Amino acid sequence: MINVAAIRMQQFGVQFYQASLTAEDIDKLVRFEVLNYGESGQPAVRGGRKRTPSKVNWDLLERRIASSEKAYQRQIIRRKIDELVQYYEQCRQARDLPSIPGAVIISCDEKLAFEPMESKAVVGRLKVPEREGILRAIDGQHRLLALHADIDNFRDQAFSVPAIIFDQLPEDHVVQMFVTINAKHTRLNPSHLVSLSGRQLYRDDALAAAHDVVRALNDREDSPLHGEIKLLGVGRGRVAQAPLAQELKRLFASDAFGGPRKSADFREDAKRFFVNYFKQVSVVFGAAWAGRKYSIKSATALRAFIRVAPDVVRRLDQEHADRADFRAIGRVIAPWGRRIGDLRFESDGAWKRSGTTTDSLASELKLALEYPEGAGV
Repeated sequence: MINVAAIRMQQFGVQFYQASLTAEDIDKLVRFEVLNYGESGQPAVRGGRKRTPSKVNWDLLERRIASSEKAYQRQIIRRKIDELVQYYEQCRQARDLPSIPGAVIISCDEKLAFEPMESKAVVGRLKVPEREGILRAIDGQHRLLALHADIDNFRDQAFSVPAIIFDQLPEDHVVQMFVTINAKHTRLNPSHLVSLSGRQLYRDDALAAAHDVVRALNDREDSPLHGEIKLLGVGRGRVAQAPLAQELKRLFASDAFGGPRKSADFREDAKRFFVNYFKQVSVVFGAAWAGRKYSIKSATALRAFIRVAPDVVRRLDQEHADRADFRAIGRVIAPWGRRIGDLRFESDGAWKRSGTTTDSLASELKLALEYPEGAGV
């Protein structure tokens, strides 16, 4: 048996539990299945193989998904799983939002035992038989499948999934609940999402400035990241917004640009600086920036470039140059081409061999600025 913390709940005579399951509990206990239509059945997963690389091992994942005429779940949507896995990775790297904050709804095939902490208490321990596939998802199957696909990144840390668990719920009730939940989807209008990304959502000046820069990098046609940032989790971009925004927020909240006054002045011209800065980065590392087998546009690399921005600005100040001047920025970061080079970002090469982190790459970039010709190293 697996003991999980739970609250016993009751509505209109129906008893169920609100529980906390670990990622490993989910991985072991939940079975995934979709409805098929007999001999004329459809595959369990909908959507052709994407040309763009996917972090999901679809061969393994598809073997985990069963199908039967008695199931009720729809086909799994490949794009949705890919997007969820990307979102989980953003949350894991940024560490500012939970990836599954809302409860999934699960049914158990067997009667569950509940031990209250004290007589008549609603809080206690729920005993779940430790048997593979004993639980079925009523709502949240895509979220749980994405967690399963990304489970290797969660094994070494605490990760709890809120769940509503029913036991021995009649099959027709399970199907009725599934239909009720999924009959109508609430979708935000795209223009509403754009409005939410304005300053009214970000009361913190540093966070507001960070999102202004992110929007400029994504929206300006002269930006090397034009259209490539996935704003508010939507859009076609492949660059995660959250890690960039958090790194920029920390930068703007500090006095890294030469004291409070100079830092405040820099925020006013930050959009122009970062657009020109990344334009020069894309020039210095031209092959890596344009290539497909490089990690230069990963959250790790982009955060490192942002982290060393104060060092670049200090060099510009020493030269008495305009902080956002395109050519001056190019002169300052030119040593990166000689000291570091494109091959440093090759995904299956130096990037992987050295176990690159934001800290390690930022240190290399700073060292190359400090010793542009390699002297004293």
